[in-house]
Amino acid sequence: MITKVKGTQDFLDLTLFDFVIDQINQHLKVHHFTSIATPILESTELFKRSLGTYTDVVNKEMFTINTGPEGESICLRPEVTAPIMRAFMEHNIQHTPWKVFTWGPMFRYERPQKGRYRQFHQVSIEIIGAQSIAHDVQLLTLLDRFFRQTLKMNNFALLINFLGCPADRQIFNEKLRIFLNGVEDKICPNCRERKEKNILRVFDCKVETCKEIYRLAPHTTQHLCQTCSVEWQTLQDALQLLSITFAVAPTLVRGLDYYTKTVFEFVSDNLGAQNAFCAGGRYDPLFEQLGGKEPLPSLGAAIGIERLLLLLEPLKDQLPLPQLPALHVIVPMGPEQQMLALLLADELYAHNLCTQVLLDGASMKSMMRTANKLGAQFCLILGSEEQQNKQVTVKNMVTGAEEKMLQVELVRFLKG
Repeated sequence: MITKVKGTQDFLDLTLFDFVIDQINQHLKVHHFTSIATPILESTELFKRSLGTYTDVVNKEMFTINTGPEGESICLRPEVTAPIMRAFMEHNIQHTPWKVFTWGPMFRYERPQKGRYRQFHQVSIEIIGAQSIAHDVQLLTLLDRFFRQTLKMNNFALLINFLGCPADRQIFNEKLRIFLNGVEDKICPNCRERKEKNILRVFDCKVETCKEIYRLAPHTTQHLCQTCSVEWQTLQDALQLLSITFAVAPTLVRGLDYYTKTVFEFVSDNLGAQNAFCAGGRYDPLFEQLGGKEPLPSLGAAIGIERLLLLLEPLKDQLPLPQLPALHVIVPMGPEQQMLALLLADELYAHNLCTQVLLDGASMKSMMRTANKLGAQFCLILGSEEQQNKQVTVKNMVTGAEEKMLQVELVRFLKG
């Protein structure tokens, strides 16, 4: 037997998945976001420029396809912020802020674990051309309200940090390098490599001894310019004003090259070590990294659908999940009634009545048993007598009551 590829999954019941996507669509459209779609295949160069050459995503995790000995290298998208910025630039979007969202599969070749897959699904929410720090407040409020009020969640926390502008980040990197030089013999080999190639990523280390050392490391918020200091304080004050509960996490850096200023994660202890189910921040340099003339203030967030579903599974009873429509099972008692059954079903479909015709039953008893297993509300029985008299026997599968009626009256009865 051929089984699914490692790190992928089959969704055999999409009720909760579809509900979440539908609620996100409604929530974001109320906030005047537009739904868009970008290709799953993108140029590998797009992510080398945006994510940085020395990130695990680019070095280890991308599924790449070389189109020939000297051809273009393309890949399955590992994330969708860079593709959305590419679309913004390629289509010469003039109006800003450009508020858009999309959802779909992403691909990363990493070790599968709880809530983490090689093919996974994300919702990406982006605001391109967003100058004011008030946009950051609005995005965080939008997300917090969605999780807490729409999805009835209370098992999560919002962590925030502030990286400052590129000039702040350069100063901080030097302060951090001095600190790391003093503890280089105590940190892991991976962190020693990150110190040279992408220094902020040392804070992503999961080795406990390293994490303990970094508690004493300098904080990004201790090295902010006057403008960034004001923005950082404004962000915290505004969140408190809007009753958004948060905690400052000094080692939260979101190690991708394009992040500046606000960074955040929504986390839950119920997810284990990989505890973030939504994360994002500002990426003002991304526009310039992809070929723009200067930085363009922008920010966004990504929601991991698989991780969110893990948190929602215990809460399903509290959610207004859509109920399946009442099922009407047509039971032709013999081959002679099968064509009549199909005609009757066609009439019910035309009136949006959920219907299934049993065409392979060995006996009346077995077909009634099948109808019961399917959860039918009514069985519509067609025998030779019903066929001759243009009638149908309607059996209520809940009460067991039966009655005969003309076939032309059936739709009105079922709808009533």
